[in-house]
Amino acid sequence: MPDRKRLLVTGASGFVGTHVAAGVRQGLFGEGIEMIGTPTGWDVRDAHAVGAWIAESAPTVVIHLAAQSFVPLSFEAPRETFDINLGGTLNLLQALRSVNFGGRFLYVSSGDIYGRVPDAALPVNELRAPEPRSPYAVSKWAAEQLCLQWHRSEGMDVVIARPFNHIGPGQDRRFALPSLATQIIACHEGRQDAVHVGNIEISRDFTDVRDVVGAYARLISLGLSGQTYVVGSGVERPLRSILQEMCRIVGIDPPILQDPSRLRGGEQTRMCADPARLRADTGWVAVIPFDVTLSDIITDARNNQ
Repeated sequence: MPDRKRLLVTGASGFVGTHVAAGVRQGLFGEGIEMIGTPTGWDVRDAHAVGAWIAESAPTVVIHLAAQSFVPLSFEAPRETFDINLGGTLNLLQALRSVNFGGRFLYVSSGDIYGRVPDAALPVNELRAPEPRSPYAVSKWAAEQLCLQWHRSEGMDVVIARPFNHIGPGQDRRFALPSLATQIIACHEGRQDAVHVGNIEISRDFTDVRDVVGAYARLISLGLSGQTYVVGSGVERPLRSILQEMCRIVGIDPPILQDPSRLRGGEQTRMCADPARLRADTGWVAVIPFDVTLSDIITDARNNQ
């Protein structure tokens, strides 16, 4: 194995992956670690390409981020979602086994696997049984169980992260907060007359993606092998109040119009995570102020119209 630590990040060009790269440059993952992404056009569904790149790059640590992560698309293309999220994970595990990988493998799952949770059961921790309600959530749960099976039967050093909603600059505009920010900027500049929303009476546990990346760094160095960790702020925030705060930051009070096409049937009304295990084992806490996160999202929307 090479002396220098080599961190392979699948999905390195995505929303979270770009922030992992920034974290590596800032020393968040320790000194002397080199981040390696994947080649242009690399597809986790291509077992041969996955095996070839693992053999060439010789990683000592892996964060597996690559996924089809847009829930509505998983209903439209469930097979593709499973091919990427489950089949791609299997390809990666097999490739790592073929080179006798002996480092830590961090699989990034999703808090979405819990499905609809009664208010009385909030906040959610690792002990709650998942009840996934989308092909995306099922694929992520199946993949994390595959990784844990690899830990049990193959002896791989696996840690599972279950992040809840993470937000910040660079997120795809299909997601709620960047979509709102883009519309707010359009209203401020006179290009749009109102902000069009889905159900803003819901609440979620939103965590800045840079804090989430900090959690991943802690899990790589301090997480217990074979353990699963919920990643979230532990704070429940109503979407309506977030929208109001974003409008206040920009300095406008636009009309808010509900768009039926943006509504999701059977949507979870409230959600909040309990990151107590993560905090106890690694000392991680979310540190970025929420108003800073919102300001950065707005700035990103303004700079990328």
